[in-house]
Amino acid sequence: MSQLTEKQKMLQGLEYFPSDKSLQQDRANAKRLCQQFNQFDIDNRKGSRKILKSLFGHCEGAWIEPNFYCDYGYNISTGKNFYANHGLVILDAAPVTFGDNVMIAPGVLISTATHPLDPHRRNKGIETANSITIGNSVWIGMGAKILDGVTIGDNAVIAAGAVVNKNVAPNTVVAGVPAQVIKTISN
Repeated sequence: MSQLTEKQKMLQGLEYFPSDKSLQQDRANAKRLCQQFNQFDIDNRKGSRKILKSLFGHCEGAWIEPNFYCDYGYNISTGKNFYANHGLVILDAAPVTFGDNVMIAPGVLISTATHPLDPHRRNKGIETANSITIGNSVWIGMGAKILDGVTIGDNAVIAAGAVVNKNVAPNTVVAGVPAQVIKTISN
């Protein structure tokens, strides 16, 4: 029986060591592409989109305002009409999937990565990652933080500054730390 690589462990949601050389190379490649994207001529949207398509696992009509940062890129999938304002950070050690018509305000952090609570294990450099899924027609407000393992339902609104650590039902507005439902959206 062959032993799993650290990348395979990461992609399967198992404990892994992000210090693995292969994962370090993957992150360096993503950071190079992010740097190119962030320094691209603002009048050359076609060139910027080409970088996003080469960076992301799947990219359908996305636009992101610079500056943008991610860890790997290949774990990010966007639907149609994806828009993110300045300062988006996606730590994508696990898949991050966006539906169609998603809008993201400035300064949003989306992180699939987490570390053990036990300090001895944490100090060894162990990490795990859990997928994040964001449905169709979701609006994420300025400075919001979306944590690992969360699913956000269609038409949901995440208020500015919210910290989302649990699933968000479709057609709801959540706010606060941790985020709580404050309103239901009627269609």
